[in-house]
Amino acid sequence: MPSLIDFRRRIRSVKNTQQITKAMKMVSAAKLRRAQEAVIAARPFANSLRQMLANVANATKGSDTAAENPLLVVRPEERVLVIIINADRGLAGAFSTNINRGAQKFLTDDKAGKTVEVEAVGKKARDYFRRRGFTIAGEMMNVTKAPKYADAATLGRKVVERYSNGEVDSVYLVYNEFKSVMAARLDIVQLLPVPLPQEQASVDYIFEQPAEELLATLLPRYVEVAIYRAILESTAAEHAARMTAMDSASSNASDVIERLTLYMNRVRQASITREIIEVVSGASALD
Repeated sequence: MPSLIDFRRRIRSVKNTQQITKAMKMVSAAKLRRAQEAVIAARPFANSLRQMLANVANATKGSDTAAENPLLVVRPEERVLVIIINADRGLAGAFSTNINRGAQKFLTDDKAGKTVEVEAVGKKARDYFRRRGFTIAGEMMNVTKAPKYADAATLGRKVVERYSNGEVDSVYLVYNEFKSVMAARLDIVQLLPVPLPQEQASVDYIFEQPAEELLATLLPRYVEVAIYRAILESTAAEHAARMTAMDSASSNASDVIERLTLYMNRVRQASITREIIEVVSGASALD
């Protein structure tokens, strides 16, 4: 049986770990607040851009020029590019695992038999799919640490160029959408060819330039904004998952400390009882 010193060392070790998990929870809570504000601020802009795209698309219906836009051309899907947005660090519960498994299921089930490439945003996505033999077309690390539109624009221009040149036939985006502190939803959306929104036009625009030209300008911006919003959503979901995981770890540490303290007290009581018995036995022997 472990000695009292062993129990005290173990309790001290668990308490030190608990201090770390509590600090990490506080850090994640602060980062989550900022990330959540960024998500809430980005959603109206993304929705407005989608609505504008729907109105412009409705204005170009029947136009051959609009139909020939390279980002709208639908080709037989043989080569698929998937952008997977994941974390760069662990200690976030099942956050990274859920994204990777969901993306792998999508690729192996829905895109079976097709040539698949992965554009990894985050170390966890890159390492997971590289180990499983997927082709890594590109990687972006530490993007979710401080999300910037410039990073999303760089990636957006890259995939737009590859699709326009016919290097890939479709592009998909896989990420965790932030729903609440306790919940996130795996989202898989088609990025290219751009699925034009089906909403009816709610604004009657007066165009100073041909609607086809405006559509050609909006489509690449739409791709960039979609990627940027996905990065923001994933960042907020990651901080929420890490905060929840660290809170759970701190609670589990308290339970471990309580059990170890109970065991230690039992060992100490047994030791005291044994010593008393030895003293009484010795006194009786002297009598």
